[in-house]
Amino acid sequence: MQGNGEDRANDAVLPAAARGTGFASPFDRAQWFDLLTAHGFAGEGREDASGSAGETAAWLPLRRERAGHYSGLANWYSFAIRPLYTGEDERPAALADLFRRLRRRAARLTLYPVPDAEQGGVAAALRSAGWWVNAAPKGDRHWLDLGGMDHEGWWDSRPGALRNTVKRKAKKGVVAIELRTEFDAGAWAAYERIYAASWKPEEGDPALLRAFAEAESARGTFRMGLARIAGDPVAAQFWTVEDDTAFIHKLAHVEDSLKASPGTLLSAVLFRHVIEVDGVRRVDFGTGNDGYKRDWMNRHEPLWQIEAFNPARIAAWGPALKAFARSALGRE
Repeated sequence: MQGNGEDRANDAVLPAAARGTGFASPFDRAQWFDLLTAHGFAGEGREDASGSAGETAAWLPLRRERAGHYSGLANWYSFAIRPLYTGEDERPAALADLFRRLRRRAARLTLYPVPDAEQGGVAAALRSAGWWVNAAPKGDRHWLDLGGMDHEGWWDSRPGALRNTVKRKAKKGVVAIELRTEFDAGAWAAYERIYAASWKPEEGDPALLRAFAEAESARGTFRMGLARIAGDPVAAQFWTVEDDTAFIHKLAHVEDSLKASPGTLLSAVLFRHVIEVDGVRRVDFGTGNDGYKRDWMNRHEPLWQIEAFNPARIAAWGPALKAFARSALGRE
């Protein structure tokens, strides 16, 4: 559904300076949403919903799914989808205005993954704008909050088995570590070969990931580690660093190299670098509840799926009934 002229006037291109609450993320920037759009992740079309209150503006990049159904412009590489703002003073009111405007043309809205710190405010703004809202935890996020710890303090807090593994394997000298802060085509090709030989499923969109890595290198946020055994690349990790936070985007290792623990040694080197050299205070391991993340991180929280339904649209009633029934059954 296209909406009327007034609706169109209230949507605009996401400003590069807009950001979410808390700390900046590569998934808050206009360039990330432009990249998703260019690589075919905008469904039937991208729309940046907007609203305002006073000097504050709220923005939410969306894609049209079908028949009045909108969802957050995200994919499997995204750590989060959240409202973005210019201005500080009236963010809840600006977000409620955004959702009121969106109701003029939307029957449904689905947002995932919404960070735990954001979901309450998003759900409240939707309800105040007249939507029916169903919010439920759907995924997991592990992250490291260093607080006042330096690298050694953090490392001493890690499980003994992990620290012993790093000490023993590093002492053997089998694994050579290479750390890069700029994109290199040869190193990236090695990463792609490692990924293809790893336990990981087929890469979702390797062209998008490479374009993202190249863009982050141009911004100076790119960090990449390669581990080699006898000169052959056997493990690789792609991170970025900004606003006191390191983001772990991709990691992979060749299965038959496990005895040498190249991935573990590579992680240890990268953690040391981002903490001691880059001076980060947080490390974000993204989405997923893989058990090994607990060895490195000290915080865990849910990621939320928010489903909203416009009661003024009959087309929303059936999906709303199913969503609320599903949640009710899940709580029993």
